[in-house]
Amino acid sequence: MRLRKTHIVLAGTIFAFNGSLGASLPSGASPTIAQAFQVSESDARLVLLNSLYLVGFVVGPLFFGPLSEYLGCRPVLIATYLAFTLFTLACALSPTFESLLAFRFLCGLNASVPNAGLSGLYSDIYEDPERRDRAMAIFMFVAMAGPMAGPLVSGFAVLLSWRWVFWVALMAAGAGVPIILLLPETYLPVILQKNAMKDCSQGETRQPHGAQAFSARKIFSRPFLMLVRKLIVAFTSLYLAVMYGILFLFFQAYLVVFQGLYRLSTSDNGLAFIPMIFGSLLGLCLVLVYSSIHTRAMAANKSWALVDRRLPLACVGAVSVVIALFWLGWSSYRRIHPVLPMMAGIFFGFGYYLVFAAMLNYLTDAYKEASASAQAAASATRAIMAVVLPFAANPMYNHLGIHWASSLLGFLAFALAGIPFAFIRYGSLLRQSSGLAVGE
Repeated sequence: MRLRKTHIVLAGTIFAFNGSLGASLPSGASPTIAQAFQVSESDARLVLLNSLYLVGFVVGPLFFGPLSEYLGCRPVLIATYLAFTLFTLACALSPTFESLLAFRFLCGLNASVPNAGLSGLYSDIYEDPERRDRAMAIFMFVAMAGPMAGPLVSGFAVLLSWRWVFWVALMAAGAGVPIILLLPETYLPVILQKNAMKDCSQGETRQPHGAQAFSARKIFSRPFLMLVRKLIVAFTSLYLAVMYGILFLFFQAYLVVFQGLYRLSTSDNGLAFIPMIFGSLLGLCLVLVYSSIHTRAMAANKSWALVDRRLPLACVGAVSVVIALFWLGWSSYRRIHPVLPMMAGIFFGFGYYLVFAAMLNYLTDAYKEASASAQAAASATRAIMAVVLPFAANPMYNHLGIHWASSLLGFLAFALAGIPFAFIRYGSLLRQSSGLAVGE
């Protein structure tokens, strides 16, 4: 049983990494792609290489998240991972720029499933909160490190050819296919329903326990209803959307800072994201240590442990993100070595990871079996921001300059940083007023 659970965690982690890596993969290769298809490097359509992938992240969770609650996690994960792998191959073979954009959207559509379904997958197999938290912590680190690693991978793969960027992604995706195919079903209502239907087929007449009549409106409207009606979902989605949007804006802003200001090459610009990955790793270490301490404190009935689980970590992360944005803005001068503004990435990766780890776990704890729909609502919202915000990067940094453009993002992050603090103070009241009603 333990080996089976490890397999499920590994499969989810592989899917999350490949899907998130693809989100930013063309970032380090966009000038070469532009040259290959005779597109101007200043053409706004180059932003679509990432943005259309993220449009898939908007649409996919709203469809696949609720569907996994009806059909089960296994068929949804297998079908979408195989489709993602095939469309990655199609990207590598794209004959035109337009076809590449179309295949990028289809890749993103299928790669979006981990954003909606994996928190529910892990809550299905781990009743012990500490073990579930550890699995979620690892998953989140991989999912967040993927976009940060994208420019680094493509910055060096493009030295061979822009198509090699997608060949590398295809090899990584293909290696995970056998592991994904062997996934068992984990969603209890679907397992009970299948077992009951099997008993009925053998002559028993009892009604399948947990069976639900298929209702497309009910199933696919749930994420929208939760986003509108549930304050926890709404404010969590808003905060995570801004954080996610800022990360993807960085893929454009870093070009302005490190290639525009410091004249670094495409490959060297990819190296600027290493501090972010390191910061996320530090955040993972803190989450794992905190989880162990929190579990022991709960067992000892310590009063501080009654605070909503990981929300204190989100408070630390919120402050760290604000520091990172102002650091980047006011350390970016030609006379200052580029390593110094790069180090802002440590604070950003650290804070970004803590905010996501805490807030997404908060959604899972609050909504249990409906967590896939809650996660779908949050995922779609932040993907919308990640689609839109990068288009503002060049105009914002060109008009305001590096210092004030980064500061504007810092002020925005500061304005929203109070959300996890408010959840700690008013979380109990919010959960009572926004609990999932039966039948939703």
